[in-house]
Amino acid sequence: MANVLLARCALPSGPAWGVLADDRIEIVATDAGTNGGFLASLLQLPRPVRSLLERRRGAQSLKAAEVMAAPSSGVAPHLLPPLDLQEVWAAGVTYERSRVARMEETAGAETFYDKVYSAERPELFFKGAASRVSGHNGPIRIRRDASWNVPEPEIAVLVSAHGEIAGYTVGNDVSSRDIEGENPLYLPQAKIYRESCALGPVVWLTDEDTAPVFDIAITIQRRGAVVYEGKIATSAMRRSFADLADWLVRDNLFPSGAYLLTGTGLVPEAGFSLAPGDRVSISVPRIGTLSNTVVQG
Repeated sequence: MANVLLARCALPSGPAWGVLADDRIEIVATDAGTNGGFLASLLQLPRPVRSLLERRRGAQSLKAAEVMAAPSSGVAPHLLPPLDLQEVWAAGVTYERSRVARMEETAGAETFYDKVYSAERPELFFKGAASRVSGHNGPIRIRRDASWNVPEPEIAVLVSAHGEIAGYTVGNDVSSRDIEGENPLYLPQAKIYRESCALGPVVWLTDEDTAPVFDIAITIQRRGAVVYEGKIATSAMRRSFADLADWLVRDNLFPSGAYLLTGTGLVPEAGFSLAPGDRVSISVPRIGTLSNTVVQG
């Protein structure tokens, strides 16, 4: 079985894709040479990992530590979110903690979330296009018209054009709990807006048939002090990655592939809300740490 860590980087010449090998990122393709969709073209192949490994590595390589530490707004090479033409979708209420949190925040509609947790059909919703997604060291945004905003640390599965799981990355589904709790029909406004989603730092491409169990840890720092932290494993999920991906592609086509956020089991208690300047870090072994700074306005 083959596994590859694939990064999308901003270079002076434009966006490029590289394979993380030891302490280097070896550039394998540029968006300019693939009509802006190298990952999309890879996901159209039956075995994207094998096809990627068979590519000749480019002459250019970068120091991984320098690229990963660089700010997203600088001119130095830095990481971009690991997607090009993919849509981002999300699943909700896949952990018991999420079910409880949704029921607590939504007065009068508690039974909807209780029922969807155990139902055969999952809750799936569109999260955003690539233009709304931030990468590692990029900003995540909280709405100006919301007072209760939280991060949602998750595993995002990468689904190929054939509907198969091709990889995994770390995701943050930023949400406005007060807007969502006011009325379930407001969920798109609570979930879908610019920089309300982050993916990265890299995507772990794999051709393994069995999904691994991921450990997810989150830390939120405010003015240098930790104000929230938590850990959970994906073994606590009510649904499997494969089941969620199967529901996503039913009567749907994703010629460029898609990312599917698989839900969170780490929800801060009522009374906690993100604030501008907070630093949110989500760590998953084998993939890395996705860190973002909260902005507003």
